[in-house]
Amino acid sequence: MSSGHILVVDDEPDIRNLVKEILEDEGFEVSVAESGEAARHARRVRRPDLILLDIWMDDVDGITLLREWAEGGGLPCPVIIMSGHGTVETAVEATRLGAYDFIEKPISLAKLLLVVNRALETERLQQENLGLKRQVQPVSEPAGKSKVMQNLREQAQRIAQHNTWVLISGEPGSGKEVVARYIHVHSPLRDRPFVEVAVGSMSPEHSAAELFGTEEGDRVVYGRLEQANGGTLLLGNISDMDLQTQSRLLSVFQSHSFLRMGGTEPVPIDIRVIATTSEDLEHEVQEGRFREDLYYHLNVVPLSVPPLREHSSDVPELLNYYVDRFVMQENLPYREFSIAAQNRLRNYSWPGNIRELKNLVQRLLILGQGPVIEVDEVEVALRHPEQPSVAEGASASLPLDLPLREAREQFEKVYLEHQLQDVGGSVGKLAKRVGMERTHLYRKLRALGIDFKKGGD
Repeated sequence: MSSGHILVVDDEPDIRNLVKEILEDEGFEVSVAESGEAARHARRVRRPDLILLDIWMDDVDGITLLREWAEGGGLPCPVIIMSGHGTVETAVEATRLGAYDFIEKPISLAKLLLVVNRALETERLQQENLGLKRQVQPVSEPAGKSKVMQNLREQAQRIAQHNTWVLISGEPGSGKEVVARYIHVHSPLRDRPFVEVAVGSMSPEHSAAELFGTEEGDRVVYGRLEQANGGTLLLGNISDMDLQTQSRLLSVFQSHSFLRMGGTEPVPIDIRVIATTSEDLEHEVQEGRFREDLYYHLNVVPLSVPPLREHSSDVPELLNYYVDRFVMQENLPYREFSIAAQNRLRNYSWPGNIRELKNLVQRLLILGQGPVIEVDEVEVALRHPEQPSVAEGASASLPLDLPLREAREQFEKVYLEHQLQDVGGSVGKLAKRVGMERTHLYRKLRALGIDFKKGGD
């Protein structure tokens, strides 16, 4: 794959072609546009990773285009302004609208390459930082010195060297997303985009727009597929995807192109797909909830992440990791686990896997006192109080003098929040548990103000 796709917009053929040749020699894929209208068209056809934009053109000037893009959903990528007759006011306006830099003509090719590479690296780091902030478990690699985890890392490294699709399975909270990122950073695509789609947080009504993007006149909103173009797309909890979106996604994988919502021109796509699942997808296929052809398309290389109880010898290392993380990132007081506490947790079954361990550490650092976490404090933290009956819970938490509608809404909120937490944040599992059609359930969750986008992997 190339180092990135650059759109060069300039009405002077000599400059346009010279810049194109230089950038192609550096390994970039380059498209050109000779006018503002041609630039609009090129941006609709394919999302660029960077735009080199001339200011003075016959039809539409570069500042007008920049303003149009900035106000129409934000700049799609870094924009570098080129001009031979620029003023301080023009440079200030371009910067205000979000331009990355301003290059004067005649163009110094050394400066051009320096600014282009800096802009692309800055954008990559910004996207990587956003991805890290969204991660439930920002671990650089699957942690643990056990033989089980050593084997997992070795498998992931071997898989990473081949541009094959991967289906990662494992219990909720076992660290499937960490393994997916580990594969990406050890692959030849490590410097290309890594885009995550939390399938369980998408409603059927909005999934198409989020995945495929939208197009209305000159206003283009790039979806997750296009953002991942040239890199890796992570489909988290793929079993939660509705059948209609499954069908559309299969078509994309087969044709290597798609149409944006409202668009008319196919958009070419070249991505590596990594999908994760906590469900037995073969069983989901047999039950008619997952397309068989999509399953075989995704399941090129299967990889299973073990539950924490199968590598419990790694628990002390994970405890120390999360203590250090919360002390450094959240300024919580440092506390260490006693040997007895570590031994108790090594022998715990960890039904919630690494996510449960992380939450336990955070809770003990926030609520506990003293430099050492002893075994009795761990026992209290592990003890789960019995759930009250529905009648007891409702009467204890709801005022009985409310109108029936308000009381019902409050009860539904408490009930659905509890069930959602119990299924690990998966809306698909919640729909099955409470017996609701998923589209209706999404509307109900939004109406009650329930945050259903926190289910981790």
